[in-house]
Amino acid sequence: VQLVESGGGLVQAGESLTLSCAVSISGLTFDDYAFGWFRQAPGKEREEVSCISSTDGATYYADSVAGRFTISSNKAENTVFLQMNNLKPEDTAVYYCAADRVVVGGFVPKGDYVPKQLCSEQTPERWGQGTRVTVSS
Repeated sequence: VQLVESGGGLVQAGESLTLSCAVSISGLTFDDYAFGWFRQAPGKEREEVSCISSTDGATYYADSVAGRFTISSNKAENTVFLQMNNLKPEDTAVYYCAADRVVVGGFVPKGDYVPKQLCSEQTPERWGQGTRVTVSS
């Protein structure tokens, strides 16, 4: 699986931005994966933002973004999105898309634990190259 993020940029506090993650998969399907967005601010450790499971659409959000960010996916376009509203200066970071295969051996995991596990463990199969988001005050 290959991931390419886009949509980053410079915005003012209170504005919105949508990140996209184009997913290229060989041999498997979009439904075999869970996807997530993570971020790393300058001088800080990488942190979870939001994750989504393709098996049932279950989502997970970090407390810091819940209610402001929305993760979604478009299977027909093999794309994962992160809609970010009411951006704050503390949202400034490089945002990374990640993918992790969750359907293995015919087992299809479903439930809130799937995206939560991807977000909390931060050990996906693949990372994207990142896209920078800067929010000015």
